[in-house]
Amino acid sequence: MTNTVEQRQRDIADEFSMVGDWMERYQYLVQLGRMLESLPDADKTDANLIRGCQSQVWLAVDDSGDTLRFRGGSDAAIVQGLVALALRVYSDAPAAEIATTEPQFIHDIGLSQHLSPTRSNGLHSLMQRIRAEAAARA
Repeated sequence: MTNTVEQRQRDIADEFSMVGDWMERYQYLVQLGRMLESLPDADKTDANLIRGCQSQVWLAVDDSGDTLRFRGGSDAAIVQGLVALALRVYSDAPAAEIATTEPQFIHDIGLSQHLSPTRSNGLHSLMQRIRAEAAARA
């Protein structure tokens, strides 16, 4: 991916604006999760586990020097879709850009209003972890 984190967020907002009601959006999230490359069991470690999530969510980071590549997964279908969105926004971007770019897409597509409190907290924990990993490498 060569476009910026900001552009990726706008692209996601545009996609979601074309999806009908929230039942269809949840189905779209599940589809996105199914398309996400499976996280190998070797990466499903306690160190990669995201705290604050009701379901199990893992995040692995590969640092190429120029960019960070995130890999992740969850044991819950909708959460797997949320992971897919987060990785699409932040993976393969420079650490400094990741660390300083707020996850505006969460609000732009209405996730903050339509997720349960536990899923919302889990998504917040995932975003914090992604940006903290980037800040540590920026």
